[in-house]
Amino acid sequence: MSPRASGKMITMKIDREALADFLRRSRDRVRPQDAGLPVGPRRRIPGLRREEVAQLAGMSADYYIRLEQARGPQPSPEMLAALARALRLSDDERDHLHLLAGRRPPAARTVGDHVSPGLLHLLDQLPATPVQVISDLGDVLAQNAMAEALLGGMCSVSEHGRNVVWRWFTDLAQRTAYPAAEHDHYSRLHVADLRAAVGRRAGDPAATRLVERLGAASAEFTALWGLHEVAVRRASRMRVLHPLIGPVDLDCQVLLAPEGDQRVVLFTPPVGSDTAERLALLKVVGTGQFSALG
Repeated sequence: MSPRASGKMITMKIDREALADFLRRSRDRVRPQDAGLPVGPRRRIPGLRREEVAQLAGMSADYYIRLEQARGPQPSPEMLAALARALRLSDDERDHLHLLAGRRPPAARTVGDHVSPGLLHLLDQLPATPVQVISDLGDVLAQNAMAEALLGGMCSVSEHGRNVVWRWFTDLAQRTAYPAAEHDHYSRLHVADLRAAVGRRAGDPAATRLVERLGAASAEFTALWGLHEVAVRRASRMRVLHPLIGPVDLDCQVLLAPEGDQRVVLFTPPVGSDTAERLALLKVVGTGQFSALG
């Protein structure tokens, strides 16, 4: 089954009533002194006045008042950014403000290659389950011993050496670990997932560089990229042809981190399969004898 393409333009509509309510409540939560404004003896409200929000955001008071009265025009992304700063919104609140206004939130901040101690601890606490931490671009950032035994190690020396998309399209030997009938399916999954990540990153140099190099190295990638299919990979079933324990069916559960550019992938036995017994055998033989994907 091929990933679903994004064939229709998604129309976002402004929710004026909800936007007005969110602006009012956000304004009430900001103390004047936190915004650098004098409190004064005659102030009767704990938060900011409408005119003060307008002043801090660099817009007319009439424009802002109309927004709070649910009768204003759709704010531009620049206007929303100014309001988010004036109201001292968190990243989550800023994104919510954009969505209420019918605008796409700005590109999320990324954590890059740093894997948090909490995620590393999770890997150590699941010794019988293969687990990887992968970036949204496909870089394997960390994996436990079981994941390495099942899928092999990753090269971190050469450029993109630890990137699963790069290795899939530039080193066809990587595909021998998967049934030949499923190669086209995995190719489209990789490209559609990468397309979604590139869209979220909006001009990020690392994403641009990876796509450019893939396009120069693989005609197959170029053809699939041209289809403009988009599908974030969240859960799937896969089969690995392991040289020591034979074919292994796995459920891949993808847990997305709040930042959006890292994900935890757990490879678990399907119900009713013998995968658990095979993984137990693999845990005994260890990683030393399997380097086909390393």
